[in-house]
Amino acid sequence: MKLSVIILNYNVRYFLELCLKSVQEATKNLESEIIVVDNHSEDESCQMVKDLFPDIILIENAENYGFSKGNNIGVSKAAGDYICILNPDTVVPEDVFEKLLAFSEDKKNQGIVGCKLINGRGEFLPESKRNIPFVKAALKKLLGNSKDYYAVQLNENSIGKVDILVGAFMFLKRQTYLTVEGFDEDYFMYGEDIDLSYRLLKSGFENYYFGTSTVIHFKGESTLRDRLYAKRFHGAMQIFYKKHFKKNIFYNSIVRLGIILAYFTRRVSFPNKKSVERYFLISDKENIDLEKVLNKQLVLKFHLNDIIPENTEIIFDGNNQSFKQIIADIEKSSNNKLVTYKIIPKDSNFVIGSDNAICRGEIIKF
Repeated sequence: MKLSVIILNYNVRYFLELCLKSVQEATKNLESEIIVVDNHSEDESCQMVKDLFPDIILIENAENYGFSKGNNIGVSKAAGDYICILNPDTVVPEDVFEKLLAFSEDKKNQGIVGCKLINGRGEFLPESKRNIPFVKAALKKLLGNSKDYYAVQLNENSIGKVDILVGAFMFLKRQTYLTVEGFDEDYFMYGEDIDLSYRLLKSGFENYYFGTSTVIHFKGESTLRDRLYAKRFHGAMQIFYKKHFKKNIFYNSIVRLGIILAYFTRRVSFPNKKSVERYFLISDKENIDLEKVLNKQLVLKFHLNDIIPENTEIIFDGNNQSFKQIIADIEKSSNNKLVTYKIIPKDSNFVIGSDNAICRGEIIKF
């Protein structure tokens, strides 16, 4: 088997459905399998997978094992030569895996390959490509200078070697993953992607950023960016520095102080609720049911080359548009800050999307 896509899910039933439909389209011409590992969700995620995706392998964990162990469980059941670790709050284009497989054919000592990630408003996510977070770079980032932390030396639309990739999308050979024993289960959540990327580098592998394929990562769905997030993230970074950069008492004290200060000085500002005055539907057909539910103006059969007023939400109909085209249109229109976007997954009766990494996304059923 060529490819196994492993998706670790926790309480994001509707985002998971959208993700799975995009992955199905991206793997339909490949010898592949999709594995969903559910970390004891309390919503209807597992039943949805059973009902809508009976051919997908579903692993139901008896408890929430965290990101590292959950993904390791999925990889242990995988049969593909390559694996893709994928977040459930992502949308992939139809050609992404074929491109990455072709790219990987002649690469020796290839580690992880990551794609260009954008959020639900089409904005580039700089964590798509990062440098090794040496203490100096991390401290400068805490002070507002992220130049040394993110891999800004490589253009976001380019292809090239980078040090660190993000766990939302990681493509690599299964044997390579197993060679370094996968994710370190000392990390419950956060930091494990930095750790895996760095261990592969130290083992002689080379990580790549593939900026010519774009993936949506809604980002706020797998977890909220609150104080608990800050505590877990900075705790994970403490594990990372202790594991890889332990030198002396003074050095360790500086690292620990920086992490503590980052936690207590972190300000979580919740954005104001957006004001949507009208919805524009990009579709080949009208949707009267959706029009009734929205209770606001719905402009049917809208085209992106039309003038877009402020406080507009654009809805893409996945029944007659490819995921690649939807992603491209969102990315192309990302400079309009007063426009938001949602997607109707194919053969679904809901609209879904997320505008930022702080708050949960929105689901409109019709």
